[in-house]
Amino acid sequence: MTKPTSNNHPGRLLRSARIEQGLTLRALAARLDMPFSTLSKLENGKMAMTYDKLVRLAQGLGLDLGTLVAGATPTEQPPAALGRRSVSRAGERSGATTERYTHLYPAGDLLDKMMVPIIIDVKARSVEEAGGLIRHSGEEYLYVLTGAMELHSDLYAPLALAQGDSVYFDSGMAHVYVRIGEAPCQVLSVCAGPGMQRFANLAARTGVSGEAGDGDS
Repeated sequence: MTKPTSNNHPGRLLRSARIEQGLTLRALAARLDMPFSTLSKLENGKMAMTYDKLVRLAQGLGLDLGTLVAGATPTEQPPAALGRRSVSRAGERSGATTERYTHLYPAGDLLDKMMVPIIIDVKARSVEEAGGLIRHSGEEYLYVLTGAMELHSDLYAPLALAQGDSVYFDSGMAHVYVRIGEAPCQVLSVCAGPGMQRFANLAARTGVSGEAGDGDS
């Protein structure tokens, strides 16, 4: 049984932003190249908001990524005492898999984190294949675990990064990861900022996964 949309579900913010811009569901679906039925399910909270879908929606509506999850405030508070910890064993992390990226979320069980670690398999070979540049409020630390990639942004020339290289940058700058070379590329991205914290809370509560979703037409 599907759960009804809660008052703070990002689908409500998606609907409000769409209506404010004078777009019908079908018009936005055409702009995003996304099935109408998928977009309808996302608005009504009947499909999980994966990271890839959030990125596409934010780009299509011209919104900051954090805006779409701004209403997803946590339903519980972390304990007052210090000492929280979360151990992630190999193969136990929740994640989302798309044609562009595979995301794994260590410490997905902790709410209200000061930072959000994400392990990403970078698959896209061009900015276009990645879906374009994205931005979200906060800062980001990127460390290349294996392979090689380029960090593309709207303020700097593409930055080539190989295994062991890292970069710390303002994630309010539009950016995207692009794989270079034939070897698989995996990176550790640590994001800090209100938008990403809310997304981590949403992922922990709704069980963000790699469900296909976009294949129904």
